[in-house]
Amino acid sequence: MIWGKYFLVLRCCRWRPSRFLQRSYSFLPGDDVKSLRSVVSPDVSKIRNIGIMAHIDAGKTTTTERMLYYSGYTRALGDVDDGDTVTDFMAQERERGITIQSAAVTFDWKGHRINLIDTPGHVDFTLEVERALRVLDGAVAVFDASAGVEAQTVTVWRQADKHRIPCVCFLNKMDKPTANLSFCLESIRQKLKANPVLLQLPVGSGRNFSGVVDLLTNQRLMWRPTDDGRLFDTRPLSESRDEEEAELVRQVRQARTALIEQVADLDDEFAELLLTDFSDNFDAVPRVQLQEAVRRVTLARKGVPVLCGSSLRNKGVQPLLDAITAFLPSPDERPHDLLRRWYEDDLCALAFKVLHDKRRGPLVFLRIYSGTLRAQTAVHNINRNNTERMSRLLVPFADQHVEISSMTAGNIALTVGLKQTVTGDTIVSSKASATAAARRAQTEGRTGVVLSGVEVPDPVFFCTIEPPTMAKQADLENALNNLQREDPSLKVRIDPDSGQTILCGMGELHIEIIHDRIRREYGIETHLGPLQVAYRETILHQASATDTLDRTVGERRHVVTVELAVRPGDDHAVGSCQVAFLEEAAGTLSGDMREAVENGVHSSYLQGPLLGSPLQRVSTLIQRVYMEAGTSPAMVSACVSRCMLKALRLAGGQILEPVMSMEVIVGEEHLGVVLGDLAHRRGTVREIQSRHDDKVLLASVPLAGIKGYSTALRTLTSGRATFSLELDTYEAMSTQEQNVLVKRMAGLL
Repeated sequence: MIWGKYFLVLRCCRWRPSRFLQRSYSFLPGDDVKSLRSVVSPDVSKIRNIGIMAHIDAGKTTTTERMLYYSGYTRALGDVDDGDTVTDFMAQERERGITIQSAAVTFDWKGHRINLIDTPGHVDFTLEVERALRVLDGAVAVFDASAGVEAQTVTVWRQADKHRIPCVCFLNKMDKPTANLSFCLESIRQKLKANPVLLQLPVGSGRNFSGVVDLLTNQRLMWRPTDDGRLFDTRPLSESRDEEEAELVRQVRQARTALIEQVADLDDEFAELLLTDFSDNFDAVPRVQLQEAVRRVTLARKGVPVLCGSSLRNKGVQPLLDAITAFLPSPDERPHDLLRRWYEDDLCALAFKVLHDKRRGPLVFLRIYSGTLRAQTAVHNINRNNTERMSRLLVPFADQHVEISSMTAGNIALTVGLKQTVTGDTIVSSKASATAAARRAQTEGRTGVVLSGVEVPDPVFFCTIEPPTMAKQADLENALNNLQREDPSLKVRIDPDSGQTILCGMGELHIEIIHDRIRREYGIETHLGPLQVAYRETILHQASATDTLDRTVGERRHVVTVELAVRPGDDHAVGSCQVAFLEEAAGTLSGDMREAVENGVHSSYLQGPLLGSPLQRVSTLIQRVYMEAGTSPAMVSACVSRCMLKALRLAGGQILEPVMSMEVIVGEEHLGVVLGDLAHRRGTVREIQSRHDDKVLLASVPLAGIKGYSTALRTLTSGRATFSLELDTYEAMSTQEQNVLVKRMAGLL
């Protein structure tokens, strides 16, 4: 009987023998398979949908690996350097030791169901963080305790703020010699504009870090240095004649008093309790009331609990899991009341990620907000206005999954069979359900019941991609279509002049990974052209133009005259281009013709007069449109586009280049050569900070100047410096640089 269950689990998970030999999973063998399927019906208040977010190399994946081990999901500790972690399962991730794709895992901890997503830390894959945070209820921000808040930490924290997600902070790598608790707390205050609520004090520092003191309970948690960290000693903190122990007791008493005062300032209910019952003795404040107050502060996003540990050394992860269940919200504590009210008990879910499986086809990740999702049923896609049949329903376990029959609201599901669904689509049970929800929403003065999708950033790099032979062109197009569906930040277009396929991505690493995946997963040895920067264009002055189109097609004559004016738009409205009509012009146009005029203007915004790059910060005013009877809308659009080109050329073009915000961490002995190299790349140093024995350069550098910077920095510093990038803004190029760029793009240089 036991081996029958064992075989059934292997079959459900589609387990590969090589994978099984590599790792040992806790539910194999002997556990009832029904326990795996209990994810469909836990108490919603016991569910936690969380993400792990941080700067690259802060320890996200290692922390996730320890969570899986201590919760009993795995029986062996994985290591990023060994390439055997659960969530970093792609070949590219294991070779580079970084997270590229967000991976979802589900496990239990002390009666709670935790749906966890491990997100990337590299800026090239920031969309993975964005779409994960869009559907999560809470997040764990992991910090390198020696570095505090780093560049990408600010980015992911800003993304969490946008979705109003409560967070818990974990100061990882407390075993490093340069770990500094007070420095980390101050950087959270200054750089993240958050209130850190310190819940633990580290015991020991550097290599002597051995545990933490829980300020809520006044208990010391100590881990042995030699074992796997599963067991640890817990004992109350007591007075002692030992000088070191007495100093620790004094620090804990001060820290707990500061914690109580801070929570009282942030939570009125706790402040009232404090004044009423414990004004003379803070030591008597019960742990339960203090913990409940910290939870209220966290859910209201007035403060963020801070815990300490060292995931690699197997210390501090179990208290972090306790903090996740104690302080982060359940699905019913998040603001989804409108959905529940509009859809009642009907299904409503959001597709936030798509993967392609060679055997199963597209796998769509759904966050269920209301109702129940069942396998072998038809669902309606509001965005695509179509109905698809979902063949199978799975619980995500990184790259291995367990098939189940149904799943309730508050969970994250993986579906098979939704071939038309893409990231950001809203899924409901039927078209009638969507119509009924729309009526309920309308009675409350709301329009539309489509869930807000995922914001996709614009790509900043592009290059040509070509198959080895024309016989492989169709295979390449299929591969690119699948990869675009998986990764909306990847853009593919056809150059209208050369007919070449253009690959547009978020950075050098992003395009490199896509190229490698095409080679490995689809077996196509493609050739990449040189990387190019995605410039934008705008205009300098106001200009007007008039154009007339008179053309006979067959026996039908088309005559249209257009007068319009263009002017520079608002500098702060980056990426926005508007079109407006004079009242006289608008009054003479039918709905079809007005749409044709707008299409002509917007098509002109896609290609500027200098480089053919998209336009930004341009406003167009349609002054007059005259057409004879029988003129087609297509001819109207063509005339408007031709007139726009005239006006844009008269207005004078200006190229806008992407400027990156850069953070370089370098030793003082290499500071001079790095500064000189940045100046050569047209970089502007904003600030130089000190971090222990290193210097932190904060600079703004044009993207065109940092192609290949990773190799150059390693050469200049003998591999001892690191850097991170983030797109800051688009800025106008100098006249000299612009002239050189235009000539080079035209082949004159």
